[in-house]
Amino acid sequence: MNVYIDDKELENLYVTGKSRKLKLRPEIIEKYFATIQKIDAARDIYDLWKDPSLNFEKYKKHYSMRLTGKYRLEMTINWMNENNTIGEFHLFAITNNYRD
Repeated sequence: MNVYIDDKELENLYVTGKSRKLKLRPEIIEKYFATIQKIDAARDIYDLWKDPSLNFEKYKKHYSMRLTGKYRLEMTINWMNENNTIGEFHLFAITNNYRD
């Protein structure tokens, strides 16, 4: 699977490990890196669905994966086949799911 980071702050966080605007704890940043690696290593969408720690979910117009109990990585997927099993992941936000 291909991973693209559409948000400048997320890209900066991935490249340098730091971001001025995103104030995230180190364990959330580590989970961010690990989640990108899992997406990159996945052969198809089933590899991601099988991992219960990701809690991979589809919303109306986008998808999300759990980073921690509160934070989620949000993305869109451009499907590359007609079975919707292989795609390009476009990451656009890390959100505080429960607003705590």
